[in-house]
Amino acid sequence: MTVIGHEWVVDLLLNGLARGRVTHATLIVGPPSIGKTTVAITFAQALNCTGGHLVPCGECVSCHKVVSGNHPDVRILDAPDQTLKIGEVRDLQRELSLSPHEGRWRVAVLSAFERATVEAANALLKTLEEPPAQVVLVLTATEADVLLPTIVSRCQVLALRPLSTSSVKEALISHWGADPIQANLLAHLSDGRLGWAVQALKDESTLVRRSEHLDGLTSLMSQGRVERLAYAADLSRDPTLVREVLALWLGWWRDVLLLASGSRVAITNVDQKDALRQQADLVTLRQAQRMVARLRSTMKNLDQNVNARLALEVLLLSLPSPAL
Repeated sequence: MTVIGHEWVVDLLLNGLARGRVTHATLIVGPPSIGKTTVAITFAQALNCTGGHLVPCGECVSCHKVVSGNHPDVRILDAPDQTLKIGEVRDLQRELSLSPHEGRWRVAVLSAFERATVEAANALLKTLEEPPAQVVLVLTATEADVLLPTIVSRCQVLALRPLSTSSVKEALISHWGADPIQANLLAHLSDGRLGWAVQALKDESTLVRRSEHLDGLTSLMSQGRVERLAYAADLSRDPTLVREVLALWLGWWRDVLLLASGSRVAITNVDQKDALRQQADLVTLRQAQRMVARLRSTMKNLDQNVNARLALEVLLLSLPSPAL
């Protein structure tokens, strides 16, 4: 796997491995699609790599098995759209209690750990408090404060920072062969999340959905309570779609806020500048500030498993109406 822009995290983890001082529990935090799971899997490869001097080599049988999900000593729980339940954690603990079968370490990567139930998180505490000698746990989450403090306190916490727009653009061109114009747009839209940009490059429907969701936002602002509540009810049925839509709306309202305030900071939706300027002329600066704050609050609440429909209803009813 290729880690771009977060080499310092990989170097830190590998330096500990080289010195024989492996941290048994690490929490990697950062925005969605920024590369947290890629870093975690790269570390899992390194722990059991059987290649030459370069670790992880990415070429040995062990490295290939880790990436394909077939390594008997590496368990990757990466289903961000599903709740992690206590039964899965207990199954994992039974596996971790066994000696490694092929490699040197038993490794568990638990992506998007904010999706774990309180019971599941508490169950994992026992392993975090008294990890078996040859076990390494790597958790990922959007933020440390969405997890139980008792979980966070037992982990080495590493925060991934968004990449620069130029870094994302260059990576898309050099590693994925993107057209420079397309790479420039995706780099701006990615908000520093290379994983999102790569996915959008590979899946043309991503930009189609973006256009639909932004049109939906504009339409909702001119509609009444009934239409807004109906939209909230429909959207809440798909947790993955909820987060995708809210992330797009947050980027839009951040751009509106920047334009309304006269800021010189670059906007995200560079292909929608005229529409954004029109939107900025229709709302007050205070309204734009409130929408950015409410969107961030709603996204954080959803990470803490609040009722999605209720959270969306509150958000949509607070949308400003241009007529007002």
